[in-house]
Amino acid sequence: MKSILSLTLILLLIGCDPMISEEEIPNVASGDKKQKILMDFELIDLQESMRSSSEWDGSAKLINFWATWCAPCRREIPLLNQTQNGFTDKSIQIIGIAVDDFSEVVSYSETTDFDYPILIGEQEAIAIAENSDVEFIGLPFTMIVTKNNEIIKTHIGEIKEHHIKLITQVLSEIENKTLSIADAKIQLGSI
Repeated sequence: MKSILSLTLILLLIGCDPMISEEEIPNVASGDKKQKILMDFELIDLQESMRSSSEWDGSAKLINFWATWCAPCRREIPLLNQTQNGFTDKSIQIIGIAVDDFSEVVSYSETTDFDYPILIGEQEAIAIAENSDVEFIGLPFTMIVTKNNEIIKTHIGEIKEHHIKLITQVLSEIENKTLSIADAKIQLGSI
């Protein structure tokens, strides 16, 4: 319990800042040439069912790490819902990962609609980023992942509409083979 409280305090102090970007944070490997792969993971969902990341293999993914106590995280939800509803073909799948207490997330979901899957974990959620060779620094935190599970960008801070437009355009161009992964990383470097 003490470690959860410590983690929450650290995240409150350094996370939940909508103006910070990955490029502004030291020791975040945003420009390295090493390929980062999303490792398979399992987390519980709102219905207490175990869900596996392999369920979304073959789709590009926006994996959004958030918490109920994080105001920028909560502000992202309507935009993420709208974006998911625009991809009914599931070529892009949004996955919300709540770095929070299960009961808090379930309670929050009773007053908030989610049009994309919500998975829940505390330390397990942070481990997903760390196991994929991504440094977890604060919330909200989003991983942009190709259908082949390559992490092409991470974004610390609130996702805005102009971010979503660029992200979905880049992921669609990768899917259509009109944009290489290297060029996609360059284009996404501005977010």
